[in-house]
Amino acid sequence: MTWTRLKELVETPLSDLTQPTRSDWIFALRTVSAGLIALLLAYGLKLDHPQWAMMTVFIVAQPVAGMVLAKGFYRLIGTLAGGLAAVGITLVFGINPWLLVTILALWIGVCTLVSSLLRNPEAYGAALAGYTAMIIALPAFGQPHVVVDLAIARCAEIVIGIVCAGVTSRLILPKLAADAIISRLKRSILDLAEYASGAFSGGDPAGLAALQRKLITDAQTLAEMRTYARLEAPSFATRAHPVRRTIGQLLWALSAARALHSHRRPKNAALIPMRTELKAFVGELATTPGALDDTAPWVGRLDAIAGKAKEMPSLSDDTSEDTVGTITRLTIAGDFAEALKQVMRGLDALRSPVSRKSSERSQPALVVHRDYQAAWRNAVRAALATLLVAIFWLTTKWSEAAGTVILVAVVSSLFAARPDPVQSAWGFFTGTLIALPFAFLVGQVALPALPGFGWFTLFVVPILVPAALGMANPRHVGVATAFAINFLAFLSPHQQMIYDPGPFFAGSASILVGILIAIGVFIVVLPANPWVTIERISQAMREDLARLCLHERIPRRSAFESLAYDRINQLMPRVQQTGRKGDPMLAGSIAAVTVGLEVLRLRDAQLNSAVPHETVGSIGNFLRGLARELLFRRPGEPPTATIAVARQYAVSIAERSDRLEMLQIAASLRIIAAAIEDHPDFFAKGRV
Repeated sequence: MTWTRLKELVETPLSDLTQPTRSDWIFALRTVSAGLIALLLAYGLKLDHPQWAMMTVFIVAQPVAGMVLAKGFYRLIGTLAGGLAAVGITLVFGINPWLLVTILALWIGVCTLVSSLLRNPEAYGAALAGYTAMIIALPAFGQPHVVVDLAIARCAEIVIGIVCAGVTSRLILPKLAADAIISRLKRSILDLAEYASGAFSGGDPAGLAALQRKLITDAQTLAEMRTYARLEAPSFATRAHPVRRTIGQLLWALSAARALHSHRRPKNAALIPMRTELKAFVGELATTPGALDDTAPWVGRLDAIAGKAKEMPSLSDDTSEDTVGTITRLTIAGDFAEALKQVMRGLDALRSPVSRKSSERSQPALVVHRDYQAAWRNAVRAALATLLVAIFWLTTKWSEAAGTVILVAVVSSLFAARPDPVQSAWGFFTGTLIALPFAFLVGQVALPALPGFGWFTLFVVPILVPAALGMANPRHVGVATAFAINFLAFLSPHQQMIYDPGPFFAGSASILVGILIAIGVFIVVLPANPWVTIERISQAMREDLARLCLHERIPRRSAFESLAYDRINQLMPRVQQTGRKGDPMLAGSIAAVTVGLEVLRLRDAQLNSAVPHETVGSIGNFLRGLARELLFRRPGEPPTATIAVARQYAVSIAERSDRLEMLQIAASLRIIAAAIEDHPDFFAKGRV
């Protein structure tokens, strides 16, 4: 998930830039104030490039205090790593310029590889370590003895900006991640109730799909916000455990809610009262103002509904197929009620934290997807682009091309892992281009004639405050951030400003050209095909299901579920790039979660001593056949006999036994068969 998307999720809904909210104004004024303080400190320490202190404030500025601390921390780590790399590479290879730029390009490739495998803000720190080495090493080109001084100065400038941004974000009207987690979780519970209500009543498919995607993304956001909250206050550690547990329960409830939609029409009259009660419950929860101020009544009702779902209704008048369908719907309804109850209890635990014994801290495993092929592509592309532009610089000996080399390294590494790097880089270019005339008027016209920090503040604040307001708005954050950062880079504030347009335009041109070259690299060099990524992630999900079927050790449900939803979260922006053609793949990936959970239910049944040995063996045979289906059947090929056998076996079980555990096995078989039949292309081996 990108920082832009994360900001959009933790902020309250915004209108337009022309109508900023109170929190937007607080963020903007706090950021600009921190930037001015950082610049004053850099002036006082007589640093060579004081603009980096102020730029750092705008680079790490985020709406939530914990996000500022996290990004600032990893910016510091990345800067230190990049500085050490620059010193080492320059001292060892500085006498040979061709070898120097080659090693720097390889270093950028390695850092881009690591960055592509991590998540924000760790990914940002890894990318920063790469291009920071280039930023420090190139100015020391031909004079390696100054590289240590440059590295120390850069680290000092960065530290000043980080400290100023972190302190102000935490002390001046802070917006805390701990509060954002509670607010986001409450919103997710209400969204889940709304989704379930629509699932019961057969609501608008497009609206339900959009709400489902939002819930998936919100769950991923909650997982990331845990780290930020712990950075804000170590005391949040007691609540970090309930957050993780609650995320697992939220994903479980989401899976059950989706299954409610697929099985919304009961075939047994005994189901109607219980389902009517559950439908009334979610409808009331979704529409009651302040419903979650006191969860006790809701938890009590859910507990009663979950208890009813575990009771066997009268099935004497059913056909065998309806018997299985009844148990299927009972199981799904019970899972949903139990999971939603646990989510509400998690909300209470966050609002009123209590100390727990370590034995009670068994946490769900939250796993993330790592795309190694995409990471290697990003690494090769960043290293190759940087090396080619550096070769051009060495060949032509054009001094301003050094800035171009640096910008190519920055953009090709920083935006490499974005779902649409071209669009992200183009937004960066747009903000940079808009900043150019403002920086010229202030830095080359106004400040040389009216020197002093007072005049600087008078000219700069009216420009940076609107930019910071834009940074607070998810619609404009990319362009606005690029504007603010590059306005300061072009301006290059010093205590004595002089009129010197030649170097100003030459340096500005090298920056703009560097960004354009990086955009061209994204388009031409190893371009990312969204369909290839979709198929690769889909193949990984099928392989996960096959492992669930075959692996001797049964994985934890939360590990499978969190990884599956993380992959779905990675799929969503790629599917949007393909238009409606990608919708079946997204729907199939969500159905894969249901299949995986039912496979786990079958694996648990194999360990149940009440299940006959013959049935255990039959389950094993089915799971092996299902694994072959997932791994080897090609799109367009007819399904194997495995799915037909599953349906027949479900009917056979219902005819032979009315025991609940046996009927639940039959229900799981039927759910798996239905999901694969509904999404045949997704559950077939792709082209990757």
